[in-house]
Amino acid sequence: MDNLPPRHGKRARRPAKPVLRALAGLLIGVTASLSAVAARAATELQLWHSLDGANGALVARIAEEFNASQTAYRLVTIYKGPYAETINGGIAAYRAGAAPHILQVFEVGNGTMAAAIGAARPVAEVMRAAGRGIAPDAFLPVIATNYLARDGGMLSLPFNISAMVMWINLDRFARAGLDPDHLPETWPQVFEAARALKRAEPSRCALSTAWPTWAHIEQLSAWHGKPVATRSNGLDGFDVELVFNTAFQVRHLQNIVDLHREGAFTYAGRTNRGEAQFVSGECAIFLTSSSLYGTIASQDRFRWAIRPMPYYPEVVDAPQNAILGGGSLYVMQGKTDDEYAGVAAFLDFVLSFPVQALLYRNTGYVPVTRAARADAEAAGFYTRHPMLEVAVDAITHRPPTRDTAGLRLGNMLQIRDLWAEEIEAALAGTKTPRHALDDAVARGNAVLRLFQRRTVR
Repeated sequence: MDNLPPRHGKRARRPAKPVLRALAGLLIGVTASLSAVAARAATELQLWHSLDGANGALVARIAEEFNASQTAYRLVTIYKGPYAETINGGIAAYRAGAAPHILQVFEVGNGTMAAAIGAARPVAEVMRAAGRGIAPDAFLPVIATNYLARDGGMLSLPFNISAMVMWINLDRFARAGLDPDHLPETWPQVFEAARALKRAEPSRCALSTAWPTWAHIEQLSAWHGKPVATRSNGLDGFDVELVFNTAFQVRHLQNIVDLHREGAFTYAGRTNRGEAQFVSGECAIFLTSSSLYGTIASQDRFRWAIRPMPYYPEVVDAPQNAILGGGSLYVMQGKTDDEYAGVAAFLDFVLSFPVQALLYRNTGYVPVTRAARADAEAAGFYTRHPMLEVAVDAITHRPPTRDTAGLRLGNMLQIRDLWAEEIEAALAGTKTPRHALDDAVARGNAVLRLFQRRTVR
């Protein structure tokens, strides 16, 4: 009995485990409560976008850096598919009361969004309510004009702005006996090079373009100072008429049709899926967006170069300036004041030097503000990377005119499909280029009149 520990010793140790468990539970509860408070403190914002691959990764990085820069808001980026699917999905979500806070819309959707007064809240209004400024004069000239509301304020925020450029496979040029140091600048020179490329490698694509209506109607017209439509290509109102069936545009389509019959021009579909033909080396000359840079730069398959869009030298004062590609950020209606304050904070973040530099240094997109352009030039960025300046020069080559400041047509997604059908008919030989463009104008105007009746009250 004397060897046993005293009974009071055992009794003293018994309460230890329950007390510790209680303390541990209390700490867990406090931690969980603090986490819940922190989670509630960060207001979630959604951005729906259409950028995948390297450009999509960059959008995610911008969101991460914004989230790390403050604790009040958490931006979530959601890829919603190609541009057309994103805008259609965004409008459908708005009607269902489930729209994102921010919707990326490509330039083709600007007319539709400008008319959707109930769905989109002007960026200028959002920024003003948050005590933040956004002046149109802060942007490069042709960029500002594309995204203005009727009152002269910014309707949306320019984000991933690109231009159509000409991509050239230098190795294919060398194999065809063409001089990689003297690349074509005019359309006649491009046609000649395409025929030489076809002769050298008959089974491979010589020349092609993405977005055929963008290339052979919209950009072709603006680059040569010709209107696509009246009323400043729709920027001045919805009572607009299409006018791109002149002798100049007809002659260009005839040249493309002739080249197609010879096998030197390959039709790559209505969108940009044909870009893969250039990335793989299958196509030697390809006209598409400068935003292809991120994909091409990550490859090491062949030597390549970027050049401006070709032009017809006999057209007086050509080339002018390109109209924009890429997209802008629209703010959707129906959110709280706190959420709009967070949206304004993010848009302000997008315009900051670090984010603008991130965009123009890693993609084919251009700096959207005058300050960002000056920053790039002061840093010598385009001296070190001259090919990336081709897109910047394309949109700033000349001061924009009424015919080159932009394009804003209602229901343009539908209209582009109609135009593409007519181009396809010309390439198939079922219509002459004249007949095809006349029909493209007539069918497009019918859609515009329907849009006008439904929109203007």
